[in-house]
Amino acid sequence: MSGDVLTAPLRLGALTIDTPVVLAPMAGITNAAYRQLCREQGAGLYVCEMITSRGIVERIPKTFDMLRFDPGETVRSVQLYGVDADVMARAAVILCEEFGVGHIDLNFGCPVPKVTRRGGGGVLPWKRDRLAAILQATVSAAAPYGVPVTMKTRLGIDQEHLTYLDAGRIAQDAGCAAVALHARTVKQAYSGEADWETIGTLVAELDIPVLGNGDIWEASDALEMVRRTGCAGVVIGRGCLGRPWLFRDLADAFAGRDTRTLPTLGEVAAMVRRHAELMADLYGEKHGLTDLRKHMAWYFKGFPVGGDTRRALAMVSSLAELDENLARLDPDIGFPVGELSSPRGRQGTPRDRVVLPYGWLDSTELGDQDLSAAESDASGG
Repeated sequence: MSGDVLTAPLRLGALTIDTPVVLAPMAGITNAAYRQLCREQGAGLYVCEMITSRGIVERIPKTFDMLRFDPGETVRSVQLYGVDADVMARAAVILCEEFGVGHIDLNFGCPVPKVTRRGGGGVLPWKRDRLAAILQATVSAAAPYGVPVTMKTRLGIDQEHLTYLDAGRIAQDAGCAAVALHARTVKQAYSGEADWETIGTLVAELDIPVLGNGDIWEASDALEMVRRTGCAGVVIGRGCLGRPWLFRDLADAFAGRDTRTLPTLGEVAAMVRRHAELMADLYGEKHGLTDLRKHMAWYFKGFPVGGDTRRALAMVSSLAELDENLARLDPDIGFPVGELSSPRGRQGTPRDRVVLPYGWLDSTELGDQDLSAAESDASGG
C-alpha cells in the first residue's frame, strides 16, 4: 500500500470524520468506557448505546444515566429509538440542548421480536408514511442546533418484503445526512452472510453518503467493502468485540498504512485491565467489573488460557481479583491467527418468521394508527 488516503473523510452535515469508521451502538456494550477504549486505539465516530426517545422525554433516570460522555468525546453521538414522530422530535431537542449531542442516529434496524411485534425497529420502514414522519420531525428538531441526523436500517423484513431502497430515498428527502445499511433482513437477524451488493445498489440510488455494515471482521474487510460497493464509510459492530484494537487497524488501513495488530496474550491482558479501569471509573468497581465479565470470552477467544482461569475471569468482581487472574497468563503467547476473519458475538439462525402486528403487511401505509406502545426496550440493529 501507498501512504495515500484511500477514501475521503466522512462528511455528516457540518461534521467531518477523518477516518470514515463508525462504532455501531450495541446495547450493554458501547457505554462511555468502551467508547473511550476504542477511541484510544484509532479515529472515527463512536456512538452511544441506543436510547429510547420516550425514556428521554419522560426523563427516566435509568435512561438519563446511559447518557454519559467522557471529556475526550469531541462529538457526542447518540442512537435514538422510537416510533412516534413527536416524541422523537422532543427527544432530539433534549439531546441537543441539554446534553450537547452533536450527532443523532435513528434506529430502524432492530430485529428483536418484542420490538417488531409492535411495529418498531427493523419492520417500521415497511410503513413508509410513519418512517417519513419520524425522519422529517427529527431532522427539523435537530436543525436549529446544527446537528446532523442519520438513519440505520436493514434490507427489509425478509427477501419478499424489502424496504431499504424506499427507506433510503425517504431519508434523503427528509434531510438525513447519511444512511447506514446493515445488509441483512430482519428475518436473518445476525445469521448468514451480509449481502454487500445491496450496499452498492443503495449507493447508486442516493446522493447522500451510504455507510456499509455487516461482516467486517478485519480492516481488510472494510477496504474490500468500500472497493466493492463505493460506500462512504463503514459501521463496525460485532467485529470489535474483545478487539478494540481493530480501530487502530482501520485507521491505518484507511490511511494506506499496511499494518495489522496481532497482540500477544500479555498485550490483550493489558487491554482488559485498561477496560476494567474505565468501567470502574464509570460505574464503580463492583458494578463495573461485574459488567466487564461478558467481555472476557471475546477477549480471550482462541487463546490457551485454561478452563479454570477462563471461568475465574468470567466471575471477577474487583480489580484485585482481576489482577490476580491476569497474572496467571503467559504474556508471551502469540495471537491465535485462526481467529482472524471469523465471526464474533451473536450469530444464531434465521428466524422462522418475523413477529409482526396483525395485518402489518397488508399496506405500506400506517395511516392514523398509534404505535406509541411499541416504544419498549430494543437492542441494536
